[in-house]
Amino acid sequence: MGRSGERSPRRPSGSLARVRREADRSRRGAGAGRRGRAAALRSALSGRSVAAQVFALNVFIVLLLVVAAAVALVLQVRHDSEVEARNRSVAVASTFANSPGIREALRSPDPTAVLQPRAEATRRATGVDFVVVMNTDGIRYTHPKPDRIGKEFVGDIAPALAGETVTEEIEGTIGPLVQAVVPVETPDGEVVGLVSAGITTENVGGAADRQLPLVLIVAGVGLVLATAGTALVSRRLLRQTHGLGPHEMTRMYEHHDAVLHSVREGVLIVGPEGRLLLANDEAQRLLDLPEDAEGRQVRDLRLPADTAELLSSGRVATDEVHLVKDRLLAVNQRPTDVRGGPAGSVATLRDSTELRALSGRAESAADAWTPVRGAQSPVWASHQLGLTAARKLAELAVPRFADFVSVDLFDAVLAGGQPGSATPLSRVALSGVSEEAPLYPVGRQLRFVASSPQGRSLNTGRPVLEPRLGDAPGWRAQDLERSAQVLEYGVHSLITVPLRAGTLVLGVVSFWRSVKPEPFDEDELALAEELVARAAVSIDNARRYTREHSMAVTLQRSLLPRRMPEQNALDIAYRYLPAQAGVGGDWFDVLPLSGARVALVVGDVVGHGLHAAATMGRLRTAVLNFTSLDLPPDELLGLLDELVGRIDQDEAADDSAPVTGATCLYAIYDPVSGVCVLARAGHPPPALIRPDGTVEFPEVPAGPPLGLGGLPFETTELRLTEGSRLVLYTDGLVETREHDIDVGLEHLRQALETAGDSPEETCRAALDARLPDRPGDDIALLVARTRTLGPDRVAEWQVPNDPAAVGEIRSEVTRRLADWGLDELAFTTELILSELVTNAIRYGGETVQVRVVRDRSLICEVFDSSSTSPHLRYAAMTDEGGRGLFLVAQLAERWGTRYTPAGKVIWAEQPIP
Repeated sequence: MGRSGERSPRRPSGSLARVRREADRSRRGAGAGRRGRAAALRSALSGRSVAAQVFALNVFIVLLLVVAAAVALVLQVRHDSEVEARNRSVAVASTFANSPGIREALRSPDPTAVLQPRAEATRRATGVDFVVVMNTDGIRYTHPKPDRIGKEFVGDIAPALAGETVTEEIEGTIGPLVQAVVPVETPDGEVVGLVSAGITTENVGGAADRQLPLVLIVAGVGLVLATAGTALVSRRLLRQTHGLGPHEMTRMYEHHDAVLHSVREGVLIVGPEGRLLLANDEAQRLLDLPEDAEGRQVRDLRLPADTAELLSSGRVATDEVHLVKDRLLAVNQRPTDVRGGPAGSVATLRDSTELRALSGRAESAADAWTPVRGAQSPVWASHQLGLTAARKLAELAVPRFADFVSVDLFDAVLAGGQPGSATPLSRVALSGVSEEAPLYPVGRQLRFVASSPQGRSLNTGRPVLEPRLGDAPGWRAQDLERSAQVLEYGVHSLITVPLRAGTLVLGVVSFWRSVKPEPFDEDELALAEELVARAAVSIDNARRYTREHSMAVTLQRSLLPRRMPEQNALDIAYRYLPAQAGVGGDWFDVLPLSGARVALVVGDVVGHGLHAAATMGRLRTAVLNFTSLDLPPDELLGLLDELVGRIDQDEAADDSAPVTGATCLYAIYDPVSGVCVLARAGHPPPALIRPDGTVEFPEVPAGPPLGLGGLPFETTELRLTEGSRLVLYTDGLVETREHDIDVGLEHLRQALETAGDSPEETCRAALDARLPDRPGDDIALLVARTRTLGPDRVAEWQVPNDPAAVGEIRSEVTRRLADWGLDELAFTTELILSELVTNAIRYGGETVQVRVVRDRSLICEVFDSSSTSPHLRYAAMTDEGGRGLFLVAQLAERWGTRYTPAGKVIWAEQPIP
């Protein structure tokens, strides 16, 4: 093949032919546009083209502006006319009322005879419709129509009688009108008569009506001129767009750009002066053009001299071969000014070297490796379940590589465990060209014999090729009857490949061939290994993920409370649901406190996995320990905040993952007073369901999340009636990726309003309304319905600051225990109270109070105003005192101290027999 010269004409390639046909149609459309302007105008007005839409939009805008201007002008004229009418009426009436002789005429025996001629003369001179003079009773002395004289005036004259001028629009005796009423006053201010002048509405609008035709003529002329100008612009736009609509133009340019840059031929457009106007991606690659090639002269692009001369000359060329570096390029070039197109030329380039390299067996090899390229799609790199990856593997290989594909995995793999040779396999995927093949179905448990191809692959970890399945030794021993059916069906060739992840064998994949007559060969064995190796990575990832998820769930559930403690203050129901994508750090707890009180806590550690679950366990244990100190909620959150800060510092020093965020809500409910004290650290607010079913979210100061430090926490007190339900939850219940927390709180409110009365029904309603199919975050939900301890179970006494009062208190407590049927506890209770009350009177200050509560245990509490804490110690043999608390500790099951804003409480509990 020579470098240049004439060659026999050849048909252009398919993609290039489509481009040329598109260009020919465009040129024919342009010629038709010049020959038939009338037809083009009709097309433009049809409404489908860009020109028609631009024309219609401009005409509509101009028409809207003209109409708006005309209406505004008419309204302005009418308004000015009405103002002028009011001013003229007032001026005429005032002038007539203050004219000489008007007061004398009103006092004359016949005012009409004197005033009627003067009023009519004034009316005709000023252009008003009437001038009426009347007495203070509103009886007319003058009127343009004599039959109206002597009758009552139509209008409001009360302000005029008070000396004010009145203007109004009324329905008068001569029609709708604008009138003014002016008083006639004596020099000392007495009103002796009234004068009214007015103009009818017909005359008021006369000026506007006379100007309206001129306004409409001007508006019409403007509309015609604007329409004509718009038509000229649309006509030119029509010629440039060839009558195409916006969607057609968008599609044409998208297709043009897609074809130009995806076609496997280089395309160059050169201007009349040899300047490169456009080069697609393939042309830039074949000619190795610089990035700024477009817009430069072709001769300046460092191309071979013969190639640059051809491209810049614009002459016609057909399959001229030019050597550009190490490529032989076939160049075709045609001018672009044929049939009225723009001046210049378009050239196409084809690499004949690459075309020959891509022929023959290379094309079939590319088809054979298509399944492997499909196995590199993102689904294989993601953590999908093992079943999904296995099914995808079977679908990819059928029918391009095999007629049937089966995937068998060890049962332990599906559960996330380690595979073992002693465990059976399960067929998890089967894909084929027909559903009638006698292969084992999906779900069948299998144990392959050692002599079968699958057994050999599992034992050796290497693939097995059986090109002629009927001659394979030991294969029939797996299942004589089914093996005969498989051969009779036409299956004649088999490849088995173990699913390996490192040293682990997860299962085996079998490729069967029945429709294709060619048996599998060694090259296809390598292809099968590559395909299975990529699938094994995804299946092993799914196994590891399942194992980690199961471990995290197990750890999480082991750290959460296994059962709720026994207490009488609250009816409790709870739910914990781990996230599908990974276990998080949500937790909850119910902790009995002294004085029959109960603490409720809900928290959330940001993140997922084992680290979040372990951190949650540490925080839950810390809350449990801090609760033993009987601290108020704000102080407990402060200690927890310091703990999280220390955890972050320690883990940062150990290069471990710090706690990226933790929130907590802590509440203490007292069934005696019915008061609930709450504090929260960056946690969602609780929901409160009143006994009547109304739902609210109490205002609890949010506070910063745990670990930030530096800011104190605040508490809120809620007084709860018996039967109220307090709902504590984590953000997984109200916040998702689809909507923010405000929308979630509103949805939760609606769900709680329709929930049943019991805590269990409340939990169920909240989860049914808010739980997605696959929650992206953990959900912890705690519902507590309040109870109260009535006066029949609580007794309180004020103790005077006198040691002699101890005996009286013992007597009162003994009587109350007798009423409760607890005489057996009277002796020990007297001893406990004697010691506690005596210490309170001696060391605790002036205010001492005793409270006895009958709950699950008998609780004795002594309040005093001192903040000093008693300590238990062994008294020496020579000590006279110091054995009181030791005695209390021996007699009571539990005892302790808690602090209040007014002092402290020393309490002791005894089991009720």
